[in-house]
Amino acid sequence: MLTGSFQLMKSLNRSVILNIIREKGSISRAEIAKLTKLTPPTVSNLVKELLKAEIVIERDLGESRGGRKPTMLTLNSKMIHVIGLDIGSHDLKIILTNIHGQILKKEIFPMPEDTTKESLLSLMIDAIHSIKESTDVEEVIGIGVGMHGIVDVEKGMSVFAPNLNLQNIPIKEALENEFKMIVKVENDARAMSLGEMWFGNGSGIDSLVCINVGRGIGAGIVMDGKILHGHHFISGEIGHMTIDINGPKCTCGNYGCLQTFASGPAIVENAKKEIRLGRSGLLSSMAGNNLDNITGELIYEAALKGDSLCQSVLAEAGRYLGIGITNLIHTINPKRIIIGGGVSNAQELILNHITQTIEQRALTKFSKETEIMVSKFGDDATAVGAVALILVELFSTRGNK
Repeated sequence: MLTGSFQLMKSLNRSVILNIIREKGSISRAEIAKLTKLTPPTVSNLVKELLKAEIVIERDLGESRGGRKPTMLTLNSKMIHVIGLDIGSHDLKIILTNIHGQILKKEIFPMPEDTTKESLLSLMIDAIHSIKESTDVEEVIGIGVGMHGIVDVEKGMSVFAPNLNLQNIPIKEALENEFKMIVKVENDARAMSLGEMWFGNGSGIDSLVCINVGRGIGAGIVMDGKILHGHHFISGEIGHMTIDINGPKCTCGNYGCLQTFASGPAIVENAKKEIRLGRSGLLSSMAGNNLDNITGELIYEAALKGDSLCQSVLAEAGRYLGIGITNLIHTINPKRIIIGGGVSNAQELILNHITQTIEQRALTKFSKETEIMVSKFGDDATAVGAVALILVELFSTRGNK
């Protein structure tokens, strides 16, 4: 059984009205009737229900065009909240947002050692209870989950989480049983693309690719305003695009995958390899001359301080990303490509190398000029996208009963 507020909002005419209010920010009843083609009495009755439930509130009077000033309606951001989870390989990030996707609270929990399906689900449940109990929010309408790897979105199941080496995790079933509210589960990169479309740098763009570059590399592909899942839910697994058939072995078992050259762990491993070969510099001293202390964050910090080794390692990662993105451009030809995830934090050191590689390799003048930008949300992109999963379900007017 879903929460009452979600059920109240989730009907065809209510969703139409709520979506108009969301898009306009504030709007009068008369304008809603005009835009939706619903009769004024129908709009008035539905708005009355939404006002009573405190989902919609009345604001200052609008501009008059002669006669009485209209009362404006807006969504009650203090009443309706959504929880979003980003399930990584090292930690779980959880956020609580209002209906506009603004983050009100964020917590991070480390993954248990030797994570099992049971311990992962237990951690997710504990994290949700924790963030709910640490705030005084009145209503949470749903839980969105962004999960790395292969996700069956229809069943809400993680089919294969390669970084955790887990299969068939019944996330939707477990969380809906515990919290009695709607739960949506999606691949992390596809969730990210949805978040960017709703709240970020993909707004108004119906043809885009969002690339999540962290411990792995995945892409959320949007064509004609719709997320592309593929026949077996593996669309966007660009981290396993072969870049060099003689390259390093990947966690997937193949050789020379893109993520063996440009992911966070690949960048760290390349820096360590250069040091083993005799290259020294600021990074070594910052790591206390201990290779085990080298992290992506430390490489970035050293690069900003002028360490040539770290700058060259990040530049090489940027060039490999540029090759992978050029392949995407030739295959999908999106209007815009948005890069998020941990590696995107080093944008000033990798973005130029990405765009230069595309300019060198793309086929046509226009493909060379494909828009490349960094996510508006950085490390929070997947969690914000997970929130968008619930809002899409809420505001969608297609196929609603």
